[in-house]
Amino acid sequence: MQDKLRAVRRAVISLAALVILWGIAAKYSDINPTLFPSPSKVCGAFKELALSGLGGSSSRATLGEHIVASLGRFAAGYSLSGVCAVLLGLFLGWFPKLFAYVNPIVQILRPIAPVAWLPFLVLIVGIGDLPAIAIIFIAGFFPILLSTVTAVRNMDPLFFKVSRNFDLNGWETLVKIVFPATFPQIAVALRQALGTCWIFLVSGEMVGAQSGLGFLIMDAKNCIRADALLATMITIGVIGFTLDLLVGAGEKFIAKKWGVGVLKYVNEGGV
Repeated sequence: MQDKLRAVRRAVISLAALVILWGIAAKYSDINPTLFPSPSKVCGAFKELALSGLGGSSSRATLGEHIVASLGRFAAGYSLSGVCAVLLGLFLGWFPKLFAYVNPIVQILRPIAPVAWLPFLVLIVGIGDLPAIAIIFIAGFFPILLSTVTAVRNMDPLFFKVSRNFDLNGWETLVKIVFPATFPQIAVALRQALGTCWIFLVSGEMVGAQSGLGFLIMDAKNCIRADALLATMITIGVIGFTLDLLVGAGEKFIAKKWGVGVLKYVNEGGV
């Protein structure tokens, strides 16, 4: 409990210091206030976005409506990515000879930035939700897949001896032995991929989407509203931080329920 209170205190102090320095810089710098708004002006933009939406925008959606749209796309893409990557990773890790053929393809596709697929996605499925969801899927799929395969391949042989002693078949071994044993590594991969997926969600929404936080970023830029732009950026950061905390809590719940350990995840941007 004391550790949590200290972490909260440090976060409050650091954020307060940042806002104070920001206010001083905005007040005494020679930069045009339109381009470098003060904290109070950004707070006003938050109020405007929350109550009536961005003035002069092509969309009258409020900040809350944009958040709901982004979270819906994120939930679809991230959950689908996690499920597919973990299941395929367990399968390929279980059959290393098959993975030896698949790995070269994965290594060629993995370095390609997810947004590079956007023109093809727009041509295939058009604009709207699907391109953004597909980009989120691609952003999370490869890191989770490779981490899962590596976790299975690096398992202690003792686990397989236990499986043979209990006369478990292949499916039972995979579900009752392999997945619990590799869960700590998979959990870390899922948590790390969450941040990447959230980043690329915003990138995907900047092109083609008519709602969401990425769309609002571009809309604020087109309206030359730096205050609304900063307000949206802060919203993106706070939601990303909150999602990370929720995933961490989910990991601890599953670990406690199933009796498996979770590797300590170090997030330099977290508390």
